[in-house]
Amino acid sequence: MKTELRSVVEILPETRLILRLDTDLPIEDGVILDNSRLKKSIKTIEFLLKNNCKIAIIGHRGRPTDKDENLSLKTVYLELVSLLEENYIEVESVFVENFEDNEKIDLALAANQIVFMENLRFWRGEEENDPTFLKALMEVTQYFVNDAFGVAHRRQASITLHKLMPAFYGLSFLDEVRKIEEVLENPKHPIMVILGGAKTDKLTYLPGLLKIADQVLVGGKLPALIQDSLQPPFDIEKEKLVVADLKENGLDINEESIHKFKEIIERGGTIIWSGAMGNFEVEENQRGTSEIALAVASSDAYKIIAGGDTRASLIKLGVLERINFVCSGGGALLELLTKRSLAAWE
Repeated sequence: MKTELRSVVEILPETRLILRLDTDLPIEDGVILDNSRLKKSIKTIEFLLKNNCKIAIIGHRGRPTDKDENLSLKTVYLELVSLLEENYIEVESVFVENFEDNEKIDLALAANQIVFMENLRFWRGEEENDPTFLKALMEVTQYFVNDAFGVAHRRQASITLHKLMPAFYGLSFLDEVRKIEEVLENPKHPIMVILGGAKTDKLTYLPGLLKIADQVLVGGKLPALIQDSLQPPFDIEKEKLVVADLKENGLDINEESIHKFKEIIERGGTIIWSGAMGNFEVEENQRGTSEIALAVASSDAYKIIAGGDTRASLIKLGVLERINFVCSGGGALLELLTKRSLAAWE
């Protein structure tokens, strides 16, 4: 299995393009807590700037129901400018709040190297996957570049632009796809998948995960929800499925499950972990996640992790560098592992 995608390096110099980035950064009181998703795309942006391209950057943040200043991308825009300066890249740039007027965007691109657009989810067209939503941008650009692997599984207007204009993929995007496909092509067994967090849609990936994994460990909020899902095809693979028991408060896995999970992790040849084992934001519910993080980091297996709390636990323990591959999105990781394809190129 090898997905053939056109690389951004194939784009002709001195062209105009739309660049989709993963801009959904955690921000608290106006301060960005983790800019790693943005940093991943610096090499792609640097390449385009060196080739004198004009870049209209698009992205989203949060789940707004309308325009919400607290979810504006202005802070992310300023962070990008700062990151470029740290890499000795000076650019003329501007932040644009409304992109429905193609003449204004045309003028902005003429005067700037980077035009950074406001949060796409402030408009209904993004999540409704409206093919006309980005028409104004498309009219003044020639290409679309996707470097937002973390949201590549979402069927939304800014992800499916490849259907409407010539499309290429960023360096970070291609690197993540390659690393995941390498695991699928030549995995080191046994493959252990650790599934956690609170997003119930992760359970829809269980049938596919049970096909590729030797064992699937389920923690977080999912054990409380999984019983309703234990119907065919799960029945066939139940011996592969290890579901944690939760503490009385239901906000972390219990000691017995921590011990059981650690024993299984120790035997792993490949470990794929997405999602915390408990409510990691509260200190008294961090033990399960922290213990599993240490067990994963100490393993000799090839290790892939995804998810904000998963990454945060490894950073807190000072062991993130022991992970072979930090994926930028849990949903995209699980989608590609189980379905071998993503909305970003289908």
